Amino acid sequence: MADGAIAGAVGSTALNVLGYLDIALRGRPESNVPQETVDRLAGIAHVDLGSGDQAANRRSGLGPLIGYGLGITAGIAFALYAGGRRQPLPMATGLLGAGVMAMTDGSITALGISDPRTWRRSDWISDIIPHLAYGLTAAATWNRLRRPSRRGR
Repeated sequence: MADGAIAGAVGSTALNVLGYLDIALRGRPESNVPQETVDRLAGIAHVDLGSGDQAANRRSGLGPLIGYGLGITAGIAFALYAGGRRQPLPMATGLLGAGVMAMTDGSITALGISDPRTWRRSDWISDIIPHLAYGLTAAATWNRLRRPSRRGR
């Protein structure tokens, strides 16, 4: 499970790097979805984030942490599925990328923050590419942390 957490953290880092690169290249604003997620979850849990700058700063800090938490959780779930064995990279990439995307998009839909059915093509591309990067880097990290099979020797 520790290796799954490591793979999930590496994947989350890749997802964030691509997201920030997209912001820099296209000059688009950061998404407000992480902060809205914090607000909704704080409301559900009856947690007071404070007011003014203090609340905004907490939302800014907690939003990305929730994303890392989802990515690490997906890596752990993958480790349980994989049973300690290397996995074919294309299959693992798709499973991890789609899994984290479903967790993320499903949670923002359930919380009423966004409705993916209303997204434009560019919105989907901006969502899919970083999640594929998550899947690829998490899967490659997972496989790198596994011992090679003795069958090929």
